[in-house]
Amino acid sequence: MTKLKILFVCLGNICRSPLAEAIFKTKISKKSLDHRLEADSCGTSNYNIGELPDHRTIANAKKNGVIIDHRGKQLSQQDLVDYDFIVAMDQSNYQDILRLAGSEMYANKIALMRSFDMQRDGDEVPDPYYGSEQEFQEVFEILDRSIDSFIHFLEREHLKA
Repeated sequence: MTKLKILFVCLGNICRSPLAEAIFKTKISKKSLDHRLEADSCGTSNYNIGELPDHRTIANAKKNGVIIDHRGKQLSQQDLVDYDFIVAMDQSNYQDILRLAGSEMYANKIALMRSFDMQRDGDEVPDPYYGSEQEFQEVFEILDRSIDSFIHFLEREHLKA
């Protein structure tokens, strides 16, 4: 049985997407789904290739019981082929992914993270980079509940035995 591969994408791959990846991995491990699902993250920019996530993201994740183990990467054309779902944190990155795809062939595997948020008050996971500790916590909470719904969607639509 092949694993479904999920890629979380933001701009720099140091705040939102590595946090989404870590939350997702924590949740699928607790549900014993890590044999069916795998995840990674990257950025649309090349700003932080090889770097650790932002120290505030790491601290916020740890405070919430999530460990981040990631180094920054940039989205590639091959990622469009290799991943089953590519989940963008905001409209700008969503559009960048669609531009990289260059065709409708991959459009059905690209989604916005907040499209899975049942408490959605917008389409975007806000970038906390220039924000306060409270804004990092708000991003954690958005991702936490959005990923719960995303995993439920995957279980319902793609992981049936």
